[in-house]
Amino acid sequence: MSFNIATSGLNAATKQLGAISNNIANGGTVGYKAMRAEFASLYASGQPLGVGVTSISQSIAQNGNVTSSARGLDLAISGNGFFVTKDSSGKTSYTRAGYMGTDINGYLINNLGNKIQGYTVGANGQLQTGVISDLQLKTGGIPAKATDSLEFTANLNANASIPTVTPFDKANSESYNNTYSSKVYDSLGREHNIEQYFVKTADGEWKAYYFVDGAAATPASVDLSFNTNGVLIMPAAPVNIQAPAAGAQPLNIALNYTGSSQYGTDFNVSKNNANGYAAGERNGEQIDEDGKIYATYSNGERMLQGQLVLATFANIDGLASENGTAWSMTNQSGQALLGAPKTGLNGAIKAFALEDSNVDMTAELVGLMSAQRNYQANTKVISTNEKMTMALFQAI
Repeated sequence: MSFNIATSGLNAATKQLGAISNNIANGGTVGYKAMRAEFASLYASGQPLGVGVTSISQSIAQNGNVTSSARGLDLAISGNGFFVTKDSSGKTSYTRAGYMGTDINGYLINNLGNKIQGYTVGANGQLQTGVISDLQLKTGGIPAKATDSLEFTANLNANASIPTVTPFDKANSESYNNTYSSKVYDSLGREHNIEQYFVKTADGEWKAYYFVDGAAATPASVDLSFNTNGVLIMPAAPVNIQAPAAGAQPLNIALNYTGSSQYGTDFNVSKNNANGYAAGERNGEQIDEDGKIYATYSNGERMLQGQLVLATFANIDGLASENGTAWSMTNQSGQALLGAPKTGLNGAIKAFALEDSNVDMTAELVGLMSAQRNYQANTKVISTNEKMTMALFQAI
């Protein structure tokens, strides 16, 4: 009986050493979760039979440290959740290892070549939150977009004097109070400048003159009126600025003065936002904390390409380990609950970062010494039993 008990101890210590050695080997593996051998005593009809390893579990719920990296497609999850991937056969697996990249067709893949899953975008560029599929980043450039809106908010100084030089002449700074220029684009992506000249005509009354690239625009001017509280009351709607653009469609820009004021402080512009942009070539990717993926372009624009989804489980300890630092769903884990990062229980995405292994190397080395002592002690039991048996045979 004691031989069998000692043998069970050797078997258990061997499995413990296997778990420890696997942890040590994966101490530098991104997204790895440490495992441990769980022992239980064995009995039969009240008689001790030794020890057995009931399971080799992983500390999946314990996240590793997040460290910075130099690649924008290195991703870490700060909080709960797993990246969702599919291999070439369509099998789904889940991982915390954020080694990401793109293949020749622009699909987002991990270091095993599995495609990353998420919400795709439709033809109109809108996110399709009901469709989970392979995420693909568009290749090539982005065409120019003509400016059709200019949000302009300014404060005109109520203390300003009415110019003494009339009529208005853009070449004579004595004939106007303030001027400001805004950059816009035509349908070919070429830059143009809308110049505004502000002239005070009476208390609470101003006139704005418009020029595009130095030539008078249509309309040539509009009146701006403010109430006694300095709030803009006219124009109540955006002003449509029109001007020709050689070889391109005419400029037609809605200039919105919403929020502009007239207070007794210096002239200042707090908003000068024009849409539109020149053509640009794709030069990289950007991933936000909510998992939205953008292609970035040389003209400073970015275009939404999709959004990562994360998976959570009712019982993450029920997941089954797979090659590639990944897990698969089982009956014990329950079905995957899919959602966008930073929603529900899902964590946030960190770009230029990776999650380290959660292995505590010091604890593993201490456990290694303990497992070695256990193994040696059980071998001592066997050798002692062998000597006792030989002594018994010699006495007979």
